[in-house]
Amino acid sequence: MTTRALPIGIESFEKIIRENYYYVDKTGLIADLLMNRAEVTLFTRPRRFGKSLNMSMLKAFFGIGTDNSLFDGLRISEEKDMCDEYLGKYPVISITLKDVSGIDINEAKSQIKTIIGKEALKYIGVLQDDKLTNEEKSIFQAIVEVKNGEFAMDDMVLRNSLMNLTHILEKHYEKKVVLLIDEYDVPLDKAHLGKYYDEMSALIRDLLSAVLKSNDSLKLSVLTGCLRIAKESIFTGLNNLRVQSISDVGFSEWFGFSDKEVEKLLDNYGFKEKCNLVKEWYDGYRFGKANVYCPWDVINYVQTLRADKDAAPELYWSNTSGNDLLYDMIAGANDQTKHEIEMLLSGESVKKEIHSELTYRDISDSIDNIWSVLYMTGYLTMRSRNEYGEYELVIPNREIYSLVKSNIYQYLKKDAINNSQKAACLFDAIIEGRLEKIEKIFGDYLISHISIRDTNVKKEMKENFYHGYLLGILSAVSNAVVSNRESGEGFADIIIKSAEKRVGVVLEIKYAEDERLEAYCDDALKQINDKDYVRSLIDDGMDIIRKYGIACYKKRCKVKML
Repeated sequence: MTTRALPIGIESFEKIIRENYYYVDKTGLIADLLMNRAEVTLFTRPRRFGKSLNMSMLKAFFGIGTDNSLFDGLRISEEKDMCDEYLGKYPVISITLKDVSGIDINEAKSQIKTIIGKEALKYIGVLQDDKLTNEEKSIFQAIVEVKNGEFAMDDMVLRNSLMNLTHILEKHYEKKVVLLIDEYDVPLDKAHLGKYYDEMSALIRDLLSAVLKSNDSLKLSVLTGCLRIAKESIFTGLNNLRVQSISDVGFSEWFGFSDKEVEKLLDNYGFKEKCNLVKEWYDGYRFGKANVYCPWDVINYVQTLRADKDAAPELYWSNTSGNDLLYDMIAGANDQTKHEIEMLLSGESVKKEIHSELTYRDISDSIDNIWSVLYMTGYLTMRSRNEYGEYELVIPNREIYSLVKSNIYQYLKKDAINNSQKAACLFDAIIEGRLEKIEKIFGDYLISHISIRDTNVKKEMKENFYHGYLLGILSAVSNAVVSNRESGEGFADIIIKSAEKRVGVVLEIKYAEDERLEAYCDDALKQINDKDYVRSLIDDGMDIIRKYGIACYKKRCKVKML
């Protein structure tokens, strides 16, 4: 069993190898890239699937002065001729735009200047090269010039900075240049949110067009991002561009973990028995023809297991970034979209045409575009593609299922706050024991909002869904509502303690798979009694105790009380 540290949040290939972190060998990407070389390759993948680490690996492989021992024993070392020709032989320009997040175009532009300027400073020695003309040295100095603590290049210098840097490095090293640009589309996303999209798209278009189009100084270039942004003419006229998206078969095994890689990792750390659980939670993504796990999830869960071997899986991937797009889709869903989300939550698929080239402005123009972005960013995955080009989309795994549920609850709670009178009426009806009113109001919620349908999802998951659904409504209007609180001999679904009225309430929720709503209500009430769920309420001095058995089936509910 290995004792090596796991590389949580480490995106430096050299650090992982030098400091003996656990590494899942993806160096086969290098051979694949060179054997199937295009001058410019764009990889689009969801976040946290190894894009940045792979870019760091490429930088280490091609970069002049690389210690060849970094790749000893790794897959690429078996390609001896390839290593002899390329390993440590080329000047590399490597930048990442993932942290460009200015609140306006000037701040964002300043951040990009800093990123490019710092990369250029690594090659400050070129100013001592007699092969460079005075004009070329002046161009380089304009890229790295700092005034008042900030890189001072003007817009023209910035737009041509990468192109000029490749020309200068080629002349200095007498070698063509490898250019790596990680997360190229992040500035466009941030600009869309900050309402300076036109200015940023023009800047990115000019920057990339200058360096990538007809640039004889380039050996090859690799870009990564979440989306392919082509409609804004960012890549117009770039005939040397190859796009490898999650729908394409090529290169599919180099981003994300395979079954074998996950099984080996779990076995190495002594958690082989967790294979099925990890598969249920973090597998299910399909890139080309390959089925892959989210690597961020897997290594974080193994790290958690090392501290607590009984730890339950968590939402690691979904907690690394905002999920506004998903929430906005749920909040703006029409009846058709609600029905389709319900199908997905029930383990079914929806068929959609995917638009692979979008602008960030296009996303909110049509619900069809939102489906496309959810697919390309990892919230949905492809099960198959039919002869008409439609994608059969599904929720990939338990983590994303839980994330969708969570966003539904968030929206429901916000809606309950905005329409507090209706939610307060439901709360008061529960406190007062008014069964018909409880059924009516809760039933109205189920009909008008997203719920879950009776298909292949496990019964426990359906019960958890309705449990969370009701909890979201009630907790929006009262702080006296708690969930899964230990009482008696177990954990009640929902407990309410209305201290001012000295009323205590226990609600137990069941999913009536065979539509026997009355019977499942009785089962819920029996469970409340058998496990003595009211004990904590009695101990807290509640004079009136109400016990509710609630049974749900699709968009119907039944409530009984003792």
